[in-house]
Amino acid sequence: MNASDAGPPARPGDDLPAVAPQLRALRRRAGLTLEAAAREAGLSPAHLSRLETGQRQPSLPMLLALARIYGTTVSDLLGETVADRDAIVRSRDMEPTRAGGWTYFQAGAPGRGMQALRVRVPYGSQGDIVRVHPGEEWLYVLRGRLRLRLGDTVHLLPPGDSAHFDSLTPHRLAAEDHDGVELLFVHTLLQSPTATLCLGPLTGELP
Repeated sequence: MNASDAGPPARPGDDLPAVAPQLRALRRRAGLTLEAAAREAGLSPAHLSRLETGQRQPSLPMLLALARIYGTTVSDLLGETVADRDAIVRSRDMEPTRAGGWTYFQAGAPGRGMQALRVRVPYGSQGDIVRVHPGEEWLYVLRGRLRLRLGDTVHLLPPGDSAHFDSLTPHRLAAEDHDGVELLFVHTLLQSPTATLCLGPLTGELP
């Protein structure tokens, strides 16, 4: 069994096995056999079969991998409908989430292929972390100055400047000034927890 096959068995009352019918339907819609989909996701066919029949719970990394392979979103895997998603996000409802010194505010509706955030980056926080992950990123500097490294090139972005890049390009974000920097941030990484938004797999550091 692959290491990625690990996952808890389904228990009565668990919510995640409800995704089982969606997993099978979306795989078939994508025209993939059980073996082909399992291979792409780094799972054994037996484990994917157990996910599809509700005998095992899918972990978030598994859902992310399957959503990418099936050309859909985790929300679709979970059976959410467009009617379940609120198109308007009120500022009073933007609860902050903190991770690695950064503060994130959800600025977009959940369950979409793109995720929008308002991000506060304090000075000296995570400036040495290199981010590399699938998708695209767009950011706009609201306040302060951002030091953005794309590949081997460093850019200094004052308020009003923006950047749009392929996030497979190794990149680093850091506040240039001691007062920190505040950004609007949109990216296409599928439905990760807020704490891992903007981060992706980290080079030279454990996740």
